[in-house]
Amino acid sequence: MRTLFLHPPSFDGFDGGAGARYQAKREIRSFWYPTWLAQPAALVPGSKLIDAPADGLTMDQVLPLARDYDLVIMHTSTPSFPKDARVAELLKAQNPRLIVGMVGAKVAVDPAGSLAASTAIDFVAREEFDYTCKEVAEGAPFDTITGLSFRRPDGSLQHNPPRAMIEDMDQLPWVAPVYKRDLTIEKYFIGYLQHPYVSIYTGRGCRSKCTFCLWPQTVGGHKYRVRSPQNVVDEVRWIKENMPEVKEIFFDDDTFTDFRPRAEEIARGLGKLGVTWSCNAKANVPYETLKVLKDNGLRLLLVGYESGNDQILHNIRKGLRTDIARRFTSDCRKLGIAIHGTFILGLPGETEQTIRETIQFAVDINPHTIQVSLAAPYPGTELYDQAVKNGWLTANEQLNLVNTSGVQLAPLSYPGLSSEQIYDAVETFYRRFYFRPRKIAELTAEMMTSWEMTKRRLREGVEFFRFLHAREA
Repeated sequence: MRTLFLHPPSFDGFDGGAGARYQAKREIRSFWYPTWLAQPAALVPGSKLIDAPADGLTMDQVLPLARDYDLVIMHTSTPSFPKDARVAELLKAQNPRLIVGMVGAKVAVDPAGSLAASTAIDFVAREEFDYTCKEVAEGAPFDTITGLSFRRPDGSLQHNPPRAMIEDMDQLPWVAPVYKRDLTIEKYFIGYLQHPYVSIYTGRGCRSKCTFCLWPQTVGGHKYRVRSPQNVVDEVRWIKENMPEVKEIFFDDDTFTDFRPRAEEIARGLGKLGVTWSCNAKANVPYETLKVLKDNGLRLLLVGYESGNDQILHNIRKGLRTDIARRFTSDCRKLGIAIHGTFILGLPGETEQTIRETIQFAVDINPHTIQVSLAAPYPGTELYDQAVKNGWLTANEQLNLVNTSGVQLAPLSYPGLSSEQIYDAVETFYRRFYFRPRKIAELTAEMMTSWEMTKRRLREGVEFFRFLHAREA
């Protein structure tokens, strides 16, 4: 079938793709690549991938496309699902014969509820959906496709057996050629990465058991299944040769550094290519491994510190202590590895005191840049189940993760700590971290390195203050 993979229009600046750790509008306008749509698109010859939010496409621009395709597969998320279901209805109005399906964590954990939300949604793909989408596009009968939930002609729902996880990750085609074919690389921007950048996965799944993390608990699983180092290096070589404008490669695996010998082998291959790269990392990588990575082109690590309180880290099963994180951060500083640190306010056990501890912890370890998010109890996660069970959240509040502009909300509250206090603490955190002489001096010195960096940081500053204003509104 003529197949369109669509990340549909949503809130202005909303980044709800599977590469986004939090499906919300960012402090600085940012977009991750729609890798989890690009992967099945690479499996379906002649298909097209459109990322409407990144391209700034409106509904009026997207809807006429329905007439050109037989099948549309949309990525959706819990915050954007009501709007996405409406997109499905509008597409069907344009072309009643169009088959519309959805993928993503939202429909994976609630296939029946998702299908019941609109008769315009013909099917949803659960679990890892790459080959499910491929078989649908090939015209296989719906009742033969594992991992598929669909609406029968009589309106009843059928849920097929689950699809097995992909074990041989090298069998998946590269996503970079789809990026080059269908996406405008310059539209993808992350404040802490060099621009333009490209992000890819070298594996799926995460061995960590963090209670709040969406993807391992809904789609990727807790087994880290990886591509061979040579396969990864070959794709990066292809990017270097065919997308010369790209200045940085980002590996978006939940924790790229989990298999250290493999990470070192990939790094040595990248070093021979002479590319600059970054990745996600847990704050426990030993100095020796960090040095190998740095010596072979590593520029930055994205590190999920989450909290500066050890009890909260224990509560969320982070598998990390603050003393280990401090030593790791010190090692990175010695080696000249930049860190973008991410923190979460409102996790179980949070109090006004622990918020103060986390802010002070961030100031003490001083990563180059930070992101402060609010604990988001996505359905399908242990955090969501805990929240409902303990009365921190009521079940009908599950969609209240963003406001009408797509800005993240604080849905959880605890005895002695309201959701309003948690929400307001984000701005306090940012101001305490960035509005201090040491950090201002660091960022000013960085701006002095080039006119391009000066323009970039000034633009980000304007967007940051607009973000704070939007939160207050």
